[in-house]
This record gives sequence, C-alpha cells and structure tokens, in this order.
Amino acid sequence: MTISTSAPMHIGKVTLTVHDLAAVTTFYQQAIGLQLLRREGDTAELGAGGTTLLVLRRDMAARRHGRREAGLFHTAFLLPQRADLGRWVRHAAETHLVLQGASDHLVSEALYLSDPEGNGIEVYADRPASTWRHHDGMVEMASDPLDLGGLMAAGGDQTWQEAPAGTVVGHVHLQVGALPEAEAFYSGLLGFDIMCRYTGGTFYGSGGYHHHLASNVWNSRGAPVRAQPSTGLADVELLVAQENLEAIHARAGTGTEAGPLTLQDPWGTSLTLRSP
Repeated sequence: MTISTSAPMHIGKVTLTVHDLAAVTTFYQQAIGLQLLRREGDTAELGAGGTTLLVLRRDMAARRHGRREAGLFHTAFLLPQRADLGRWVRHAAETHLVLQGASDHLVSEALYLSDPEGNGIEVYADRPASTWRHHDGMVEMASDPLDLGGLMAAGGDQTWQEAPAGTVVGHVHLQVGALPEAEAFYSGLLGFDIMCRYTGGTFYGSGGYHHHLASNVWNSRGAPVRAQPSTGLADVELLVAQENLEAIHARAGTGTEAGPLTLQDPWGTSLTLRSP
C-alpha cells in the first residue's frame, strides 16, 4: 500500500464539472490510462483497478472557469512504481501528448499536462520514503530537472496499457486567494500537517506523507469566492479515519457525529469528508 493512502486522511476521488463529457472522458482514458467504470446520463466515473478516482459531470449551463480563479491547480495521479511512470512517459512521447512540465521533486518524479478543458493534471511516482530529507520539521522538496531517459529505461520493454491497479489520486493541488486563510482552513480546521512551504505555496500532509493537498497563489492571489455553476473542480473527496473525522466535526461546530461532512474552503472549493 502506498504511504499516501495509508495515512489517516487521504484523497478518495475528484469530481470535475465539464462541458464536453465525451471528449474529456476519452482523454482520461487514452492519455492517462483510466478505465471507464460507469457512464450514466451526464456522469462518467473513471478509475484504476475497479476503484473510482475521477468523476466527470456535464453541465452545459456552467460558465467556463478562468485560469486566475481559485479552484484546481492539478489532480495528481500517483502510479505504484517508478517503472509504471517510465512506461507512461514512453506512452506520452509515442502519442505526442503535450506536456507542460516535468520535475524531480526529490520526494517524487512528476510530469504535468492539462485535459481538453484546461484542468491541470500531474502523473507521478514517489521515491521511497526512506530517501526523503527533512529540515526544521519540513520535508525537502524542489523542482529540479527530471531524468526522462532514466525514467524510460526504468520502464523496461513493457508497453503502457492502462493505469495499473494501485493507481490513486495521491494529492490535489489547489489555487487559493491567500495562504494564511488557506493554512487556517486546511491545517487549522481539517488538521493536516504543514509539510513544506515554497514561495507562494503551502503543502499539507497526513501520516508523514509529503502532501495530500497543496495551496498556491501563483496565478490566483487575491481571488474571490468562485461564482457557481462553473466548470472545473466540483469536489474533492477526503477519506478520513473516524477519530480524525470526529475531531473535524468538533472544530467545525457540527456536533460529535462522525458521519460524512461537506465543507467549503474560503474560496468555495467543496470537500466531502467521510470514513473509508
């Protein structure tokens, strides 16, 4: 089991509102390798190994989200092994996927792209947690050049077929209007540990993982609450251990019940919290 999903709080699935359901669904199947698990009316569920990771909902009345708004920066799909990422990199090259970035983050190796409606995507693999370095209680992260040749070599002779079982949403990175308010919500209210700070960004993790959520103001400093309905991020599902969920209920003033809870961050981003 990956460290990401063994933490007391981790990502379940991400829900996006889209205009062209067919095109976006096909993209996640062909580019990312997710399998179509269910399609009913205006909703499609995609995932890996039978587990839903992404829900797409069509709403033609939704306005198109703007690049400088609060909301999604990227959904990050975590592959089980470095070899899997190497095979995906070869697949990306052979199918001429337009990549927007590639970085060695010290704790992970990652590549970046967007879906047809501008929703950011990261595809990554973690380095062993035993190799992560820490300083002053924070995990060390960077954006160094990625060894693409080494990655493809790690993939061996096997070709990419689809996202393997064990693929998860390792983290979700958000655009917010201000970092102090984001930290008060994601760390103060939800209880995530602050694992790392970059200029303009804060990274939050649970159970020692480098980050399950992140917030930045690189494009969205000063952004107001999102006007709805809008395309883009509709909801992030967090799977939360019962004792953590009870503590969040108490801090949020919703009572002592440990049932599912839906909250909005200061910019209207919805998070649904429930026990696994």
